[in-house]
Amino acid sequence: MITKPVPALLCAPTGHNPTSRTTPELATALVYGQEANERTWRLAKMNLAIHGMDPKGVGERWADTFADDKLPDLKADFVMANPPFNMSDWARKSDDRRWRYGVPPQSNANYAWLQHIVSKLGDRGSAGVVLSNGSMSSKQSGEGEIRAAMIEADLVACMVALPANLFRTTAIPACLWFLTKDKSPQGARALDDRRSRVLFIDARAMGTMLDRTERILTEEDLEKISDTYHAWRGTKSAKDKGLSYENVLGFCHSATLEEIEKHDFVLTPGRYVGATEVKYDPDAEPVDESIARLTKELFAHLDESARLDAVVREQLGRIND
Repeated sequence: MITKPVPALLCAPTGHNPTSRTTPELATALVYGQEANERTWRLAKMNLAIHGMDPKGVGERWADTFADDKLPDLKADFVMANPPFNMSDWARKSDDRRWRYGVPPQSNANYAWLQHIVSKLGDRGSAGVVLSNGSMSSKQSGEGEIRAAMIEADLVACMVALPANLFRTTAIPACLWFLTKDKSPQGARALDDRRSRVLFIDARAMGTMLDRTERILTEEDLEKISDTYHAWRGTKSAKDKGLSYENVLGFCHSATLEEIEKHDFVLTPGRYVGATEVKYDPDAEPVDESIARLTKELFAHLDESARLDAVVREQLGRIND
């Protein structure tokens, strides 16, 4: 469940995998969250009740999670969050115990959200967070140091750069942070050991435009991204599909912490996945000829524009005659 403007927390019993549909496993999951907006809080409670889940986990009243954390001791298996981007109007307390990796600046709450979410993860907890692209590279007001500390603590599992126009209200591109407290094989789960590594996925070229302003990620797009992560982690679903991970130029790359340090702890996927090779087309127009043709066309359009401008001026002049 995702609520705004504060993230909701999804806590599931060990061995259960909540989905978007109501299932016996989902019905037994324990959902906790906190919401600052009354209307959104009421909608969250109603949504849980409709899906046969206990709504008590989102509290008896709405409240700001920064000013009044109602779940200070919660340790969740899974956290999903879509917090407001680059929020400057937030209740910052410099001595908050959640700021384990550095005190976030008052001017931007992005790293307050990330650290708040990390503080709620159990020993093997994982989180998925939607944030603005700036969160991957910002170095203002100590944010670079906080990001470096989180990376060195091996909390970042995967970074996904998303295409623009996914949101109806803004064209701003966003990114996905996948955080985890444990990248080890985790015993019987027999996952691939990804300690001291981060997976980078560049999905900026993916998606289909519905119209001039809105883009969607198709089921195939989502499956490609999901399969890439599961193959990298070596999950059961990936093994059942016979998937194995390999770096794909221009799309995904598994980087070591040493590589990330060389990039000054910037987490922008484009820095790591590289650029796809441009295929040579023997029938393509030579560059010099293309430039000459386009230049000729441009001058022709400029001449036509000048002619039309003169016509408009002449017609306007006749109005006063």
